[in-house]
This record gives sequence, structure tokens and C-alpha cells, in this order.
Amino acid sequence: LRGSKSFTAALPGETERNGHGLAYKSVSVGHLEVAPLSPSRLSLGRASSTATSTAAPEQGRPRDYLVLAIFSCFCPVWPINIVGLVFSIMSRNSGQQGDIDGARRLGRMARLLSIVSIVLGTIIIVLYISLSVRGNISF
Repeated sequence: LRGSKSFTAALPGETERNGHGLAYKSVSVGHLEVAPLSPSRLSLGRASSTATSTAAPEQGRPRDYLVLAIFSCFCPVWPINIVGLVFSIMSRNSGQQGDIDGARRLGRMARLLSIVSIVLGTIIIVLYISLSVRGNISF
């Protein structure tokens, strides 16, 4: 069997009635009129550097605290700091997609989780060192 390159589509202009009151015209693939992509479709790709710099100035972009989240991953409170890193990445993605409020909210959560992770990690490290110096815990 050989496939056909023509099909029936609803297009304006010369049309035929198919018995159901709907207008259709038989066209080939090469003669299709392509509509421009919608703005939401275009936002999925990366914008050029000129469009990015004019659309969102650097001082208006919300912070994602990625460096702080990466630094917190060195603390021994892994479930908390990994979640903080994920929130930081989600904040960066939201900011790039134009969701400023969502990026700010996610960035604040990433900052909170990173700070909690650093504080708890520091407490755990200090307790471990102090107990090992006293002789209660051996390496």
C-alpha cells in the first residue's frame, strides 16, 4: 500500500459540503498555509540575547540562590539541601519563562532551605567534633 500525500482539511476559501454542514477542502501537503507560531510556543525556546536584555533587566530579575544551594549541599543534611537545590533550579526556570512571582516564591524557599541546611549541618559537625574530642566517639 502506498500512502497518499493529500488529505481533507477545514480551510477557508473554496469548499465543498460533506453532508454534515461542515466545509472541507481537499489539499496536498505542499499547499498548506502555515500559521505563525503562537507566543506561548515561542517561549519554549531560548530567546536571543537582545530580546532577553530588553525584556527583563538584570536588576528586576528575582534571585534564585543557586550558589547558596550548591554550597549547602556540602553539609550533612542531605534531604533538606537537595530539596533546596531543586527549588533553586525551579526558581531559575520560572524566571526564564517570565513567571516573576513564582520565581521569587521559589527563590525564597530555596534560600530558607539552604540556610536551614547550613545551620543544621554546622551544628551536626560541631557536635560530632566536640564529642569525638572528648573521647565518646571514635573515628
